[in-house]
Amino acid sequence: MNNADIKTVVFDMYGVIMKDPVAGLMPFVRRHFPDLDMEAIYAPWLRANVGELSSLEYLRILGFTGDLSAIQKEYLDTIEIDGDFYGAAERLKRRFRLALLSNDLSEWSRYLREKHGLDGLFDAVVVSGDVKIKKPEPEIFYILLRRLGQGASGCVYIDDRKNNLDAAGSLGFDTVLYDNGWKFHDGGKGNIGYAGKVARSLPELADMLIYN
Repeated sequence: MNNADIKTVVFDMYGVIMKDPVAGLMPFVRRHFPDLDMEAIYAPWLRANVGELSSLEYLRILGFTGDLSAIQKEYLDTIEIDGDFYGAAERLKRRFRLALLSNDLSEWSRYLREKHGLDGLFDAVVVSGDVKIKKPEPEIFYILLRRLGQGASGCVYIDDRKNNLDAAGSLGFDTVLYDNGWKFHDGGKGNIGYAGKVARSLPELADMLIYN
């Protein structure tokens, strides 16, 4: 990675800026519906992630009734942001543009970005639920580049999943694996074989991009 050539730092949302919410989704749903299996919870979630279902339609399919907006807010308010992100972003913005590339339900992403004041930090935001395609499909990366008005070679992409980093790398992005121990399912085993740079905190990431 030649940091002198980097113009834009592109962040994944969950597992980097926010703690990965999948760890919280399953127990949240099962508190209400203890007999729902993983397939019943995640199959419609995957559809909602590419805009085939709204977030409230997703909750309705799971079996929720009543004030679905309040139920949705109850869940989303369990998702924590890494407080170090603000300081890291402030430092990085002195030198680079920032962008967000996230697989997420449109409504969920919008709520969390507004709650935590994130939109003002980014020059471009691309969310799978908005554009109807998700990582690691190449087209979602191309959508981001068109919005930024630049090529991949001037971007570094930060994600906690090797498959997304591999996809970005194949298109010409520089990449950094973010691994601070938040991985919820496999202890990071899915990232075995990643040979690039690794950051274990957001301050470390900022130092890596600014000084190395």
